Amino acid sequence: MAIDNRAVVQAAWRAFASHDAEQIAAFFTEDAEWLAPAGNATAVALDASSHMIGRQAITHFLADEFSRLFVSDVAVDFRGFYVDGDRVIVEETMSATLATGNAYSNDYCFVFELRDGLIYRVREYMDTTRGHRDVFGGVAAGASSTTEAAHTSVR
Repeated sequence: MAIDNRAVVQAAWRAFASHDAEQIAAFFTEDAEWLAPAGNATAVALDASSHMIGRQAITHFLADEFSRLFVSDVAVDFRGFYVDGDRVIVEETMSATLATGNAYSNDYCFVFELRDGLIYRVREYMDTTRGHRDVFGGVAAGASSTTEAAHTSVR
C-alpha cells in the first residue's frame, strides 16, 4: 500500500505543535535537513542556524527553541496541502505572541520532501522583511523588501 505523504506531513505538524521531542523525531530521517532563508528573524533572535542538519538538531529546535520566541497564542492557518509524489507543499499563515509581547504574523510556504514515509528535507520560504518587522520592530540591515527563498547549499 502506498504511503499517504499528505497524511504524514499533517501528522508531523500535530507533532510539531506538541513540542514533544520523541513525537517530532519520529517524522524525520537521521540525516534530515531544514533550510530556511539565511538571516531570518527567528534564526537571528534565537541565535540559531537557518540550515539545520540532522534529526537531533531539527527536533531540538522544534521541541525546545521555538517556544523561547513564540511564547503564546501560536496559531497556524493552513491555506493548502499539495502533493506531488514524495513532495508535499504547505501554505500557511502563522501568528503568535512573541517573548517581547509583540504580535507576530507571517505567511509561509514549506516544501517537505519524504523518503519511505519520513521527512528528509524541508525548504522553508517566508517574507523575511515582515518577520524582521514583527520580531525586531523594523527592517534588519540587508533584508530584502521581497519574499526570499531558502538556499539549498550549506553556508
